[in-house]
Amino acid sequence: MPSLFRFLFLISVLTAGVYGGLWFLAVHHEPPQKEVSKPVPGIKIRRE
Repeated sequence: MPSLFRFLFLISVLTAGVYGGLWFLAVHHEPPQKEVSKPVPGIKIRRE
């Protein structure tokens, strides 16, 4: 039974580390926002 608790503790520590790393990357390393415009093939826009 102690090996089960040790295994569950190890899995929970690894999961918390991955979750914390993803949170850190999402909060502190956001990409700069920029406007993207691409022409759509086959569509013509009428200008009046």
